[in-house]
Amino acid sequence: MIRLLRGLVPRDSLTRRLALQSVISAFGDGAFLTGSAFYFTQLVGLSAQHVGLGLSIGAGVQFLASVPTGRWVDRFGAKQAWVSMAAAQAALYFLWPAVDGFVAFLLMMAAMSVVEQTMRSGRGAYQIAIFPRDKRVASQAFMRAARNVGYTLGALLAGLALAFESDTAMELVPILTGVLLVANTVWVWRLPRLTVEPAAPEPVLEQALEHSAEKGSALRNRGFLLMSIFNGILGTHQVLLNVVIPLWLVEETDAPRVLLAWLFGTNTLLAVLLQVAAARGVTTVQESLRAQYRGTACFVLSCGIVLVTHDTTGWVTIVLVWVGHVTVTGAELFQSAGMWGLVAELSDPDRLGDYQGVSSLGYTLGDVWAPAVYTYLAMTLGAPGWIIIALIVVASAVAIGPAARAAERYLAGGVPIGADGATDADLAPH
Repeated sequence: MIRLLRGLVPRDSLTRRLALQSVISAFGDGAFLTGSAFYFTQLVGLSAQHVGLGLSIGAGVQFLASVPTGRWVDRFGAKQAWVSMAAAQAALYFLWPAVDGFVAFLLMMAAMSVVEQTMRSGRGAYQIAIFPRDKRVASQAFMRAARNVGYTLGALLAGLALAFESDTAMELVPILTGVLLVANTVWVWRLPRLTVEPAAPEPVLEQALEHSAEKGSALRNRGFLLMSIFNGILGTHQVLLNVVIPLWLVEETDAPRVLLAWLFGTNTLLAVLLQVAAARGVTTVQESLRAQYRGTACFVLSCGIVLVTHDTTGWVTIVLVWVGHVTVTGAELFQSAGMWGLVAELSDPDRLGDYQGVSSLGYTLGDVWAPAVYTYLAMTLGAPGWIIIALIVVASAVAIGPAARAAERYLAGGVPIGADGATDADLAPH
């Protein structure tokens, strides 16, 4: 156990700095997200239907913004884009107390979606470019584990605010989130700069929005586009974790409702302790695909375990639901590692932001269709529905290999992103 805990601390200073940044950022995000349902309905004054509609519109805006904002990152510079959008995100949280009514809520959700998507593309491009090839996936794993720590801290902070049962306490949550995100902005600004950052022609955003199918763009790489879609399907383990299994537990089993807390607690603990181990050795396309296949096996196993709990009782149900949640957590850990490796290996080094934007398309689509489809299949069809969910995932796992190889062939005429990556000598202070 001591050895496992020691393995959670990155050895190199840059990864440690990025891991701490992940904790700070997720601390702020987690604090607001945990109490957002209360904040939106009780303080902003929205109905549950309006909240759901606003979140869906935000997801749609994020989908539409993925490619143009990714190209803007390439023109503006990965780190500059990350810093500027981190500052914009903090500023938006300070504006939440002024949001009153549905129209203002929609405008805020649209702005947040564009800012957060641009920030993700900038952060992703920076993380790929700054690390040598053999450290890219491992560093992402450390950051994912760190983000889970941050989300847990944020949830605890929001829980304290909710425990006061005071509107004033909840009104302070977005302000505290904004303060944390200001600290995050300063931390990102102090990270090492990339030695070569693209110049920013004027006007950069207008140029990024034009000619979406221009020669050399990530959308022209059909293999990469298909790979991102299949990645998004394989990444729908989050829908099982957060939506389908909890609904199944409540509606279709005799398991006590308090088990939900233990399920999410187990998921967070395993994500913190095992993400780095799950990503170990993933550096090439082939190793990334193997990680995807391991994730698929865990996904299918989870479906098989959970579907039988409709007919079990007592402790048998409790144990099986818990094991089903653990196995889908395994899908999360392995699939994430495989996704990081594929995106890092198959992105054009001259268009990292563009490729980051396209890689997010599949995940955004998954957020749109999977909750409704998976919930219908499991809750309406029962066991056959779970089997169909498993088959959808298996089909995507079968298809992602050829898609990745096609993306590899598309880039064969270029040079992979620094086979050795950036060295310590290449990292200049800001």
